[in-house]
Amino acid sequence: MRDVIAELTEEVRELYTADEVPWVIGYSGGKDSTAVLQIVWLALKELPVEQRRKPVYVISTDTLVENPIVAAWVNRSLETMSAAAAEQELPIQPNRLTPEVKDTFWVNLIGKGYPAPRPKFRWCTERLKIKPSNAFIRRVVANHGEAILVLGTRKAESQARARSMEKHERYRVRDRLSPNGNLPNSLVYSPIEAWTSDDVWMFLMQAQNPWGHSNKDLLTMYQAASDDSECPLVVDSSTPSCGDSRFGCWTCTLVEQDKSMTAMIQNDEEKEWMLPLLELRNDLDVVDDRPLRDFRRLTGSVTIFHDQAVPGPYTQESREKWLRRLLEAQTWVQGHGPADVRDLSLVTLDELHEIRRIWVFEKHEIEDSLPRIYEEATGVPFPGGPLDEHMVLGSEDVDILRELCEDDPLHFEMTRSLIAVERRFRTMARRAGLFDELEKTVRRSFYADEEDATQRGRLMLEIREIRKGRSTGEQTEARDEGDGGAAAVEDLTEDAVDAAH
Repeated sequence: MRDVIAELTEEVRELYTADEVPWVIGYSGGKDSTAVLQIVWLALKELPVEQRRKPVYVISTDTLVENPIVAAWVNRSLETMSAAAAEQELPIQPNRLTPEVKDTFWVNLIGKGYPAPRPKFRWCTERLKIKPSNAFIRRVVANHGEAILVLGTRKAESQARARSMEKHERYRVRDRLSPNGNLPNSLVYSPIEAWTSDDVWMFLMQAQNPWGHSNKDLLTMYQAASDDSECPLVVDSSTPSCGDSRFGCWTCTLVEQDKSMTAMIQNDEEKEWMLPLLELRNDLDVVDDRPLRDFRRLTGSVTIFHDQAVPGPYTQESREKWLRRLLEAQTWVQGHGPADVRDLSLVTLDELHEIRRIWVFEKHEIEDSLPRIYEEATGVPFPGGPLDEHMVLGSEDVDILRELCEDDPLHFEMTRSLIAVERRFRTMARRAGLFDELEKTVRRSFYADEEDATQRGRLMLEIREIRKGRSTGEQTEARDEGDGGAAAVEDLTEDAVDAAH
């Protein structure tokens, strides 16, 4: 192993000093990324200070729903790394990346109502992982013209990984540097691509961590869970989900179960404080979530598939339930967890403010229920000022409105939304678009119920089929018979449209 490391560190030094292209190292805190960073660190230490001329950016993407134990480990490691790099005069710059508030998991699930991710609707990876890392790499490329990504990917991880790496090997522009098909002007260097998992652990146990973090503690963290995998730097959607490993998101529903968190709780009584997180994750992962979701899509339209309405976002009731569960779990963890998680935030205040804004201003839920739910779940007032008083209805006004609508949920929703639209436009000097917004609101909620909406959706589907047929055979026949035939078909479809509305 010593000879292998000597050869590899020499290769790293040759590649590093060959040009002025900066390096970007993906670091998750797991064994593979730790091994790669440790090799680069050891190689650079052997260079004279004057040759350490180009930056090495270490990036770690925190999705804000990472396993709390691993997130704390990575954050401590980045802090230690920053201090050690400065002390040892190394051009290594650690960076913790997070998604924009509008892209976070809870803003999309609780705020917008996106259902829990599924393999066919994997909306989370792009927002939480790909966008933050790609944005950073693009900034490096913009400033320097090019970048080299140093990743801990290994062919032994999986057959798919091996095939992908071998495919890119054929297009290498320099020895050991492969092109990156997703990020222009960037190359990929995988120093340990031929290593096995045993090789990685042998290296980590034999070589002391150069920035002062304990590799033995890392091994202990792995032993506390059931598998031996980690999430690499994600720069494209081809990377498989890693929710069943300790380095995945604790909210991940792309896998059948979170094996690592389950194992951590079972293997260590001191980690039972994570149980509310596991229970919340399991409740998100239901086979049939139709009762939790609106029968309309996010746009308000009804889509028919296999003679059934395709479910849309979570209903207001469901979103409020998820928020309450999340805040209760956070409060329980802060009150019963160990000292190092007493300040743990499962959802940030910035996310809560954005969720509140979406509910009131985009979904027209002008009763503004988030502050009430927050206080009921946490026992303390919501740390945010009042919203626009012209947009929010008091609880008494909401009760009166429900009574006037005779407890008809769709009638209440439409009336409430019409009030919200009118109030939003009231303060505008120019009310262009008001009538369009009012029409959209009425169209969204004019159905009697879900059954009525489904029937109308089926009728509209039939209308489209009629029009589709007319655009082929009927149009030819109409041309043969004159304008009267086309007019008759047009009258038929227009009458059907009128009936549907």
